[in-house]
Amino acid sequence: MRTGNAQRGTRNRRSKLAEVLRVPTSAFRVVLAGFALSCSKPEPDAYQSVANKVIVTIPRGATYYQALDSLEAHGIIKNRDWFSLYARVRWLPSNLKSGVYLLDPDESWSSIVTTLKKGRGMETRFTVLEGMMGFEVAERARSWLGISPTAFKAAMRDTALERELGLKDTPAGVEGYMYPTTYVVPMRMPARDLMRVMTHEFIARWQPEWDARLLELHMTRHEIVTLASIIEAEVRYGPDRPYVSAVYHNRLKGGMALQADPTVVYAHGRRLRRVWERQLQIKSPYNTYLHTGLPPGPINQPSDSSLIAALYPAPIGYLYFVAQPDGKHIFSASYADHLAAIRRARQRPAPEQRSPGPARSAPPR
Repeated sequence: MRTGNAQRGTRNRRSKLAEVLRVPTSAFRVVLAGFALSCSKPEPDAYQSVANKVIVTIPRGATYYQALDSLEAHGIIKNRDWFSLYARVRWLPSNLKSGVYLLDPDESWSSIVTTLKKGRGMETRFTVLEGMMGFEVAERARSWLGISPTAFKAAMRDTALERELGLKDTPAGVEGYMYPTTYVVPMRMPARDLMRVMTHEFIARWQPEWDARLLELHMTRHEIVTLASIIEAEVRYGPDRPYVSAVYHNRLKGGMALQADPTVVYAHGRRLRRVWERQLQIKSPYNTYLHTGLPPGPINQPSDSSLIAALYPAPIGYLYFVAQPDGKHIFSASYADHLAAIRRARQRPAPEQRSPGPARSAPPR
């Protein structure tokens, strides 16, 4: 009698526990659900940078076990057996959707399973190259995502995003803040949503110590991003970045015009294979041949390397530079030395011609 009552009491307690947890009455599944909950992490509300995320592709027709192989190979799941048991409780094997996914190695099991079941993987890669100008990003959004250029340009001028970035309302909008990296986004994503993802990525990548550096330089973030975008367009040989930055910092301090060809290219609104003398006369606030100081805003989407160069210029007194045919620069402190450097650069044989990339526009000068 006691044994029977004890068994009934145990079953009643188990049933009540299952009812509270809302899982099957099987003791094994209760334990499994508890373990899964302990391994899962709450979903964050704030924007999460794509820096540490991994692209995982589940091909069309892939089996459940092939999907597990891919998740394990990319480090998304650490304990395959326990995850598989949890995923089965959530009916993932019969609801698995193929596609391209952007997943975080620290993402909760619940989030991973929900993502693979809902088919958030009906997504595609979207890459913003370092040095791309806004109209080039817009064209890529049109061809890759089906976003109209008109909608994209309107999204660039989203005043809410401008306020988040601390920008004034300008015709160029968030030019310079569409962080260059590869995103995984839904097909036919609305232009404003895409713009929010790219600008929030910029905010996530901005380092706190850079704010202290701005105070030392007596410059705003917008000014640094603007300068970085010019450096991005000028430099083909990476080690030259801090020296090109130093030239521009020195010219700004001395009240000299920057005379940066990429700003003239931007003023023309299209890529120029070469900047001719007559094109230097274009009337635009971005023309740094006609106006001293920095232009009103960035002229492209600069890389982290260019941002760092703009923040930490080399400690040298150069005021001039000229690009050689191989992309490297000759730097000079005086105009006489600069003229001599130009002659030397012109005497150097040009390397084998390559088609110019979409992110480089500064011709030798």
